[in-house]
Amino acid sequence: MADAFASALLVHGAGAGGWEWNAWRGVFGAAGIRVEAPDLAPSAAGLEHTGLGDYLQQVRDALRGLRRPRALAGASLGGLLAAMAADDADALVLVNPLPPAPWHAQLPPREWPGIVPWRRDARLASTRRAVPDADDASALFAFRHWRDESGAVMRAAYAGVDIEPPACPVLCIASQLDEDVPPALTAALALAWNADLLRVDALSHAGPLLGRDAAKAAAQALAWLSAR
Repeated sequence: MADAFASALLVHGAGAGGWEWNAWRGVFGAAGIRVEAPDLAPSAAGLEHTGLGDYLQQVRDALRGLRRPRALAGASLGGLLAAMAADDADALVLVNPLPPAPWHAQLPPREWPGIVPWRRDARLASTRRAVPDADDASALFAFRHWRDESGAVMRAAYAGVDIEPPACPVLCIASQLDEDVPPALTAALALAWNADLLRVDALSHAGPLLGRDAAKAAAQALAWLSAR
């Protein structure tokens, strides 16, 4: 049964927040699963001095506070963090995850300032281009809620993190036309980790969470969890 999982922690991507999972929260909650989708917080030293380890500790603390059996899902940067914390999870769902080493070397190259100004530079037009499979309301909501991100976190993620293959069941979800994490890269990670691979209808990097088919993607992930 779907509600065999008592709880689920959903970890958002860079520049976003727990709101990114609103569609998934509804689908999982309707199945009787307690869902937590917290906002990752800057360290006391400030956003520019926040590191990947700061976020990882928040994920671990939040996950350990949930009743077992518990699922852990992450998208993009959140997918990398979820994989790093997988030893505390009973199942893992990775949505277009930033890949660990050695697959990180295949990511499109990026330069990251001390603070990545995604909130400051947010535009509705660029949000629509980034999530072309979102409806107008979802694109407007995302545009209003993007946040700036720690460049140190992004540099660490793109530098490659060594992660042992998770011991729990893993589902990797890939969009059709993801330009940030190419679907072939997610497929390669799934193959290496003996994980299940789901190619969803969503087109963009954030499409499985924010696109028109987000609820469908959540239902597919829930069906996978139900079979575990």
